[in-house]
Amino acid sequence: MTEVPEHLRKRAEEARAKAAAAKASDDAPAEEAELTAEQQAAASKIPAHLLERSKAAKAKADGGDGGGGAAVETAAPAAAPAAASAGPLPTGPGGHTQRLLTVVKSGSIQDVKAMPQDKVHVWPHLLVIEFAAALFITAFTLIFSIFVNAPLLELANFNETPNPSKAPWYFLGLQELLTMFHPMVAGVTIPGIGIFLLILAPYIDKNPSNKPEDRKFAVSLMTIHLMFWAVLVMIGSFFRGPGFNFVFPWEAGLFFEL
Repeated sequence: MTEVPEHLRKRAEEARAKAAAAKASDDAPAEEAELTAEQQAAASKIPAHLLERSKAAKAKADGGDGGGGAAVETAAPAAAPAAASAGPLPTGPGGHTQRLLTVVKSGSIQDVKAMPQDKVHVWPHLLVIEFAAALFITAFTLIFSIFVNAPLLELANFNETPNPSKAPWYFLGLQELLTMFHPMVAGVTIPGIGIFLLILAPYIDKNPSNKPEDRKFAVSLMTIHLMFWAVLVMIGSFFRGPGFNFVFPWEAGLFFEL
């Protein structure tokens, strides 16, 4: 419920008291009653043009347009001395005297806007892209399996070790490191340093943006990690021959099976 200001409440009580006193004096002439109403309105600081408009509306409702004009004409000269005796009316910007917003709480007219957030809904934006990517990979795998023959090999013979003996592709990078460094360095130190740097990446790069162009450190670190491991895998796949020696595939052949 809207709270009425104290000064407006007191003004309304005074107006009601004066109206009751005016009704009690039935012997006074109509002109004095109108003057009393004008003085009450002036005391309550109602603008003269609003009072005239109210009188005209009442006269139209009672007896038509003719009576309304007379009421306006008689009210205008009577309101002038009453308003002058009441003192200058408080005016706002541009000389306006309407103060309708004084009964409205400030919280109800404040324009509060939420801060825009850079977020995208999971459905349908993200899931549609993931579903399209899954369909593409499925179609590619189906077409690849039609044109490329990939039969199962025979059971492994532990008496005949293939030469070269290569690890699966996801371990070829580690096998390539073992040809260059000591097993402790290649199998523990270098992979451990890489994992430790990836763990520290969110604490070093504290940029809250999720746009790739704003995350140069994180993108650079991940690119270096992927390129380093991809180069090791390609060397172990295509450039290693019998005895896991370094060979050129265009000279010694390709020692790699799909």
